[in-house]
Amino acid sequence: MEQFWQKLTAFAFHRTGEFSIEQAESALSPETALYLQELVGEPSSNKLLYQTALTHRSLVHDPASVDAVESNQRLEFLGDSVLGLLIADYLFRNFPENAEGELSSTRAKIVNSKSLAEFARSIKLGEHILIGESADHYNIRESESALADAFESIIGAIYLDKGLKKAYDFVIRHIIEQPNFSTIIAEEQNYKSRLIEYTQSHHIQPPLYTVIEETGAEHNKCFTVTVQCNNQVLGTGTARRKKDAEQLAAKEAMKQIGKEHQPES
Repeated sequence: MEQFWQKLTAFAFHRTGEFSIEQAESALSPETALYLQELVGEPSSNKLLYQTALTHRSLVHDPASVDAVESNQRLEFLGDSVLGLLIADYLFRNFPENAEGELSSTRAKIVNSKSLAEFARSIKLGEHILIGESADHYNIRESESALADAFESIIGAIYLDKGLKKAYDFVIRHIIEQPNFSTIIAEEQNYKSRLIEYTQSHHIQPPLYTVIEETGAEHNKCFTVTVQCNNQVLGTGTARRKKDAEQLAAKEAMKQIGKEHQPES
């Protein structure tokens, strides 16, 4: 296992060069720079990488912020995958009695936006998000999607800067060792997994999710998603993130399925 970590860590350091513009002046305040150092556990020479991780897309689209770096959307994409791997590794090793379906359900409970936003609030991440001047600062700093995106982006930045082992240390400290971690695992909230299990047990095609509408500005989009089973729309959900809209659609579908299978009085 140690060789596995070393190989992936070396790969991460090699890839970091694509992001390293160390000559560029970082826009991070001294307070945020110190916060990040304490969060990661050690200093970094690549401050621009972490600045990107904290940059909300409203800053990039703000006319007054022409010199802003890119938003954290790409790092959020990377961090989402890294986090999924690390949580899967932890659950696989610590819950040997759980079957694949249970492991998938538990992982989904941990990495959904609601849970990630709570983890972000526990480390006061919202106070350090970089936001456009014309945007609603209060709502963004309290926004579930903005907090979850920033949290995943920080994980992506740590992975690129320090390697997978350091990202794992961050996940252990700020997710697994959090007081509400056990409560999150116990919650029944992954409707997408439940819907998949239903379709598999009834030998029908897996659920099909479709985005039917996008509204709002680029930095504040809202997605409406439907879910179909056997060519029948069973649920619709609307949220700031596609994955959350899918969860809401799946929740509605499970309610509909429950009604259809209730015995007649």
